[in-house]
Amino acid sequence: MPELLAVLLLVLVVFVVVGLVSGNLFYVVKQQHAVIIERLGRFYKIVGAGLHAKIPFVDRKAATVSLRTMKNGFNIDCKTEDNVTIGLEVSAQYHVSYERGAQPQQSGVYRSYYMLQQPVAQMRDFITDALRSSIPVYTLDEVFAKKDDIAKDVNATVSEQMAAYGFTLVSTLITKIALPAEVEDSMNQINAAQRTKAAAQDLAEADRIRRVTEAQAEAEAMEKAGEGIANQRKAIASGIKESLETIQETGVSDTEANQLFMFTQWTEMMSDFAKTGKASTVVLPSDFTQTASMFEQMLAAGEAEKDADAPAVPPEE
Repeated sequence: MPELLAVLLLVLVVFVVVGLVSGNLFYVVKQQHAVIIERLGRFYKIVGAGLHAKIPFVDRKAATVSLRTMKNGFNIDCKTEDNVTIGLEVSAQYHVSYERGAQPQQSGVYRSYYMLQQPVAQMRDFITDALRSSIPVYTLDEVFAKKDDIAKDVNATVSEQMAAYGFTLVSTLITKIALPAEVEDSMNQINAAQRTKAAAQDLAEADRIRRVTEAQAEAEAMEKAGEGIANQRKAIASGIKESLETIQETGVSDTEANQLFMFTQWTEMMSDFAKTGKASTVVLPSDFTQTASMFEQMLAAGEAEKDADAPAVPPEE
């Protein structure tokens, strides 16, 4: 019996020494990682971050699984409802499920390693199939307008499928929509035409506002000018009235006063015309007698006009 214990102790010491020498006894698991340990080819346990030990040549690290969120991008071609073939750049963010489960076999780490040979490639196939099923029900304009909603629907569909394999699909993003060159040129021309039309409408509206504003300003100016002319004529009439009253106070008759005032206005007009008129020469009588004659003619014209306005007297029988 002591011999058996000694043999077992010797074997244990040999295993420890060999494990230490070969580095196959102790191992370290990094943060945000998990290690799957198999014993003699069968699943044994899942260990988390920290220092661990295993039996050399009996236990082995089957896989080191990262628990961090990873990213995978790829390109696919789809056809829209209006028969336009577009290229989509898709980006998927995912990670191994953090679910532990009642048993290790139900955890996300176990399923991500043992249930699917190429999980990333399978996830890409799921996303591609979902997009090629969703895009054909939208027109090209709708794809641009609703790309975020399309991506969310695809993400929800693929998340359910990948959950069975121990993966959580965080988000699916459509990062770029590529168009055929001729379609892109046509869209640019349409946009340019729409912008030109909008610019023309804005310019026309601005011109209309300018014209309306100018018309309103001109109407207000004419109104103010009319008020000024009316006030000016009122002042002139008042001045004429005062002048006639002053002349009449000297004993001159009403007719003579009016004619004198008309002659005075005429001479003032001729003086102003000589100062401000465009003509460089003004012809006037050469002596006062001619000027007096002009005054007499004005008096005669006034008398004739007075006689014409008087009522006719019937002849006596």
